[in-house]
Amino acid sequence: MQNILVHKEKKLSLFKKIKQKIFFLFRLKYAPVVKVYRGYGSLEKIIVYGHVLKLSPMSRKTYRHSWIVNIFSMLRLFMVKPFVRARVSMEWNGTNHETQTEYDGFFKFEWMPEANLQHGWHSVTVFLKEEKYKRQRISGKGEVYIPFASKHAFISDIDDTFLISHSSMLRKRLYVLFTKNARSRKPFQGVVNHYRLLAASGQHDDITNPFFYVSSSEWNLYDVIVEFSKENQLPKGVYLLNQIKKVSEVFRTGQNKHSGKFTRIVRIIETYPHLQFILLGDDTQEDPNIYLSISEHFPKNIFAVYIRRIHKNKFESVQTVVDKIISAHVHCCYFEHSSEAIEHSKNIGLISSQ
Repeated sequence: MQNILVHKEKKLSLFKKIKQKIFFLFRLKYAPVVKVYRGYGSLEKIIVYGHVLKLSPMSRKTYRHSWIVNIFSMLRLFMVKPFVRARVSMEWNGTNHETQTEYDGFFKFEWMPEANLQHGWHSVTVFLKEEKYKRQRISGKGEVYIPFASKHAFISDIDDTFLISHSSMLRKRLYVLFTKNARSRKPFQGVVNHYRLLAASGQHDDITNPFFYVSSSEWNLYDVIVEFSKENQLPKGVYLLNQIKKVSEVFRTGQNKHSGKFTRIVRIIETYPHLQFILLGDDTQEDPNIYLSISEHFPKNIFAVYIRRIHKNKFESVQTVVDKIISAHVHCCYFEHSSEAIEHSKNIGLISSQ
């Protein structure tokens, strides 16, 4: 009997090793991973998000122009298996915080910090607390942003606002998504300059105004978006994306309900009620209507709205929304080229005219 049990254990061990080798060949990690995204906060509260995954893609280290490599690299981002109800913990200045992941492996920490909180970026580490993996000390590192003193803060969409994505044309969107990578995809001309001017406005030295990037794209694309932003020297900021998807849903990437986007923006505004916000988006999906609704809900908190014009056939309907935003006493610029947006920002005093 004992020999039979030993034989079974050896077979299971061999099967596990073969399975791990196959996953390794596909650059997948079949072991728990804790992903921690950039969080944000104030003197009143701090929020940190992340995922725990049992199966996840390995980090990409090389970027080649081969479309075959790019297709497989993108598909891997959706080859995930959430760790449901996993216990995770985080220590912040001597205080321990614990929570559990949701059905999709997502977790959220929210707490009130100590009074002497320093501005800037703070490192944070989240640990997997499941007894089975206790000896392995599995953890993930992230950052938390506490804005410096500022008058303005910026909330920007991603796809077709600064990253050329063809969001409203599924075939074109999938083509760009799967054949390009974080370093070969392109921003709109002049948009990086505009964002960098906005980030530096009214500040000095290395201090910048807070930037938040809120999108309907999935958390699967987080590393791609961060790498793209870094490669193109966009202002460092906090990214808030949409629900993670599995590989069976890959052809519906970006096709999410946009109500969650409204909620994420509201949370940011409510975290910083003393700031004047500038919203940046485009006319490919629901940004104009979402930003109008935000302007109506927070008339004292929205200073300006920028909408990039992508589709000519939407001009009249979007212009109607733009007129409503302006009638709510919010500056609004519906533009085709970033040079127009820069000029508008100068005219309303957002950036220096020098």
